[in-house]
Amino acid sequence: MIESYIKDMKTIITLLFLIILSNCTTHSVKFGKKCTKLASDNTYEKSIVWIVDKKNGEAFEKKISKENCVINGEKL
Repeated sequence: MIESYIKDMKTIITLLFLIILSNCTTHSVKFGKKCTKLASDNTYEKSIVWIVDKKNGEAFEKKISKENCVINGEKL
């Protein structure tokens, strides 16, 4: 019973990865903890995985960076 569950989960995870990777023709995946600049209401976004449109790659690098995490008080 548990072996069947593990097999099913492996299949589901594999299919999810294939769906995500098939979308990578117009997007790139950036790894690493990065943050946005602090907004006027003292909020910001942070993530370890970012999916970025390839057309906006340069704008992404200016808006979201590791340095922003340090400025916002995050520990790397």
